[in-house]
Amino acid sequence: MTPVSTTVATRPVAAGRAAAAAARPTAEVLRDLGVTGGGLSSDEAQRRLRRWGPNAVHSHRARAWLVLWHQLRSPLLGLLLSAAVVSYFVGERSDAGIIGVIVALSVGLGFVNEYRAEKAAQSLHAKIRHRAVVLRDGRPQEVEVTGLVPGDVVELRLGDIVPADLRLLQVTGLECSESVLTGESLPVAKDLSPVPPGTALAELSGCALMGTVVHSGSGRGVVVATGAEAEFGKIAAGLSGHQLETEFQVGLRRFSMLLVYVAGALTTSIFIINVALHKPLIDALLFSLAIAVGITPQLLPAVVSTSLAAGSRRMSRRKVLVKRLVCIEDLGDVDVLFTDKTGTLTQGRIDFMRAVPVGGASLEEVLRLGLVCTETGVDDKGRPVGGNPLDAALWYSPAAASQRSNLCDWKRIGVLPFDHERRMVSVTVTDPDGATTLITKGAPEAVLACCTEVPQTARQALDAEFAAANRVVAVATRPAPATTALTAADEHDLHLAGLLVFLDPPKPDAAKALGRLDTLGITVKIVTGDNPAVAAKVCHDLGLSEVGVLTGTDLDAMDDDQLTAAIRHTTVFARVSPEQKARIVRMQRRTGGDVAFLGDGVNDALALHAADVGISVDSATDVAKDAADVILLEKDLGVLADGVAEGRRIFANTIKYVLMGTSSNFGNMFSAAGASLFLSFLPMLPSQILLNNLLYDVSQLAIPTDEVDEEQVRRPAHWDIAFIRRFMVCFGPISSLFDFVTFAVMLAVFHAGPAQFHTGWFVESLATQTLVIFAIRTRRIPFWRSRPSLPLTLTALGVVALGAALPATPLAHVLGFQLLPTGFFAAVAAMVAVYLVLVEIGKRIFYRAAPAPVPPQPAIGHRHLRRRAARFSTITRLQRSGATRRPPATKPRPTGTTGPRRSEAPRT
Repeated sequence: MTPVSTTVATRPVAAGRAAAAAARPTAEVLRDLGVTGGGLSSDEAQRRLRRWGPNAVHSHRARAWLVLWHQLRSPLLGLLLSAAVVSYFVGERSDAGIIGVIVALSVGLGFVNEYRAEKAAQSLHAKIRHRAVVLRDGRPQEVEVTGLVPGDVVELRLGDIVPADLRLLQVTGLECSESVLTGESLPVAKDLSPVPPGTALAELSGCALMGTVVHSGSGRGVVVATGAEAEFGKIAAGLSGHQLETEFQVGLRRFSMLLVYVAGALTTSIFIINVALHKPLIDALLFSLAIAVGITPQLLPAVVSTSLAAGSRRMSRRKVLVKRLVCIEDLGDVDVLFTDKTGTLTQGRIDFMRAVPVGGASLEEVLRLGLVCTETGVDDKGRPVGGNPLDAALWYSPAAASQRSNLCDWKRIGVLPFDHERRMVSVTVTDPDGATTLITKGAPEAVLACCTEVPQTARQALDAEFAAANRVVAVATRPAPATTALTAADEHDLHLAGLLVFLDPPKPDAAKALGRLDTLGITVKIVTGDNPAVAAKVCHDLGLSEVGVLTGTDLDAMDDDQLTAAIRHTTVFARVSPEQKARIVRMQRRTGGDVAFLGDGVNDALALHAADVGISVDSATDVAKDAADVILLEKDLGVLADGVAEGRRIFANTIKYVLMGTSSNFGNMFSAAGASLFLSFLPMLPSQILLNNLLYDVSQLAIPTDEVDEEQVRRPAHWDIAFIRRFMVCFGPISSLFDFVTFAVMLAVFHAGPAQFHTGWFVESLATQTLVIFAIRTRRIPFWRSRPSLPLTLTALGVVALGAALPATPLAHVLGFQLLPTGFFAAVAAMVAVYLVLVEIGKRIFYRAAPAPVPPQPAIGHRHLRRRAARFSTITRLQRSGATRRPPATKPRPTGTTGPRRSEAPRT
């Protein structure tokens, strides 16, 4: 065994260290890092982790000050507080104090709810694990990528995302896709040779760089830079903290801007008119700003965040994790799902069934060849570390138990790793007699094409296994020279030794899950690298009739228009390449609607990026998890259906708040503006408007708990600003009509003075704009055919009761309220009842006449860099000097130097 290093590094490799390390021989790099090829000891790795900090480029820690800033950054809020300060100094100290308290309560309410949502997102992020295989204590083991330190020796395999900047120590056909750093689409071949000093980043062939993807081959390298000191970390550290917007967030922003424009026009008009009518300047300004605050959806972010946080907790309990909370709503927009067969329709628990010898080979020989032909390493207990499920199923099968103990006499001297173009893995081994053999294992079609002769009985046996929906791997051999440099050209003139047969039966509940997705309006299509007969058989067993099948060869013969038309009638796409999967997704997106792709392999990454919503599983390859928006802890279509329904539920509840803000609330604010034109006094004091708005917002915080009608989750819904505008124009005037009736009753019947007028309209407006939620929340008959949730019912009724009771409390004088006559409450009750009936009638007419919504055009943002950066995230606070941590230097310190360097300042 290679000795394990416990030497304290004099200093890791220097600044611009990937380039510096690539220009030096590997022996010098290892020496300066104080490590050998066997890696670090666990104790030394922990010491270095404490010294250099986590391998992270940003922190996903919830920050209270940032959430508070989101609440305080409203310019309207700033203007209102400024005006309140002015009024304080001109003598109206009581009103100014009340305004300040109400604004503080409103900000605090939003802060508490948004901060809870941020903590929920932090908790979700912490549950998503990213691991790398490293050599520690002389053996391979999996560690969190954030725990890597300079000097760690890391194993690289197909589909891995390089976890840090590495100086390569071993390579076998290693190629890395570096487009995330350089923009180059073609993968870069890697070797061990030093490069000239000053070589460009894209030409560092001796290094594998953080964030790049292993496109083919395998390798081993020593970590020379981590976190923000790595080349990728420098780019990620310079990114704006603002995430790219999803379609849901774009809709929220457009709606908010719509109300801001309306509020701006209304506020300016009110202020000018009140000043023209010679009303006090400060009162007119405060009144105008209070109206603006009342119209703007100040608590909309809190309502959305509360909905998303509650939804994320429910989904987490169902073993669904989302990388960003808003991805929950995006999941609800899906109407077409492309998914792999393994683990979704089948159990995903692959069992080895039997070996089928061919051409005189024995059963034991086929098993032994299958065990030896692998690129997977083993730990100190002889167990495979990493690897694919088929290799693991074979290794742990009872049939292979007798052969595992004999493998120590077989020495593997060369490996050509699996890739999705060849669909095979090859090794050269020496047997106990010293003979060297090339062994190839992989997809039967690919292996048989490399064989010199295939008996007809073998082809018949293969067809029979496919017809039974079994997975099959072929094994072939030929004598070979003892060489470690294997290429694809060596895979020729093989002799078929046998077939390895695996069982992956359909899930018992898969048919039920497919039926549920169908009720949600989601069409499921299978995209698999498996044999078409196997995939079609599984679909048939699950009750999918009229299963149209296309293969990769069929796709190559179609242009884009033909493929777009063919997708509609095709259920199974088999033997497809990664590029073909992505093309299928892109063509489906051309037809409109949102597309989700569920995959867990390196060959799924392109399709995951191309989809509107990428979905993967916790056990997936690095590159698949990196490309996904949603992570399933269990690969289950039933769980996915829960996620889709939850996303639609959240959107439906968000729209309830939006429609509230554009109907009764907007109508009441418009009424206040209109009343100020003919009244000699303000229709409501600024502090009363703000209190009314605060109580109204409190009642709406229970909307995320509300029930959603079944028809609202059957189909995806999208933001439609034109629909919201029509709703505002239709229902806003209905609310204003009853406000003006209230004005007439107060003035003509009760002969109210200013204080009683303020009080009466405060009570009536709060009742109408709060209780209308029961009509707006559903297209059905409220309470009779659609019942609201208990929390929503209690908070709405409680807020109305509190508003009616305030004039009778000791706070009445401070707030400017006056006791109301008993007859007024009877009049209000009658007006509210008539108002709700009229809204119900208007609702039926409105929805009958509303045109069908048009789905938004698909658009994919450049999310790749931010997705990749999210992989290198930690909950701890990152300390940096400038944009990055100061890197260590290249050469050992001179003997006798004491004290810390500037670059070695203690981390806090």
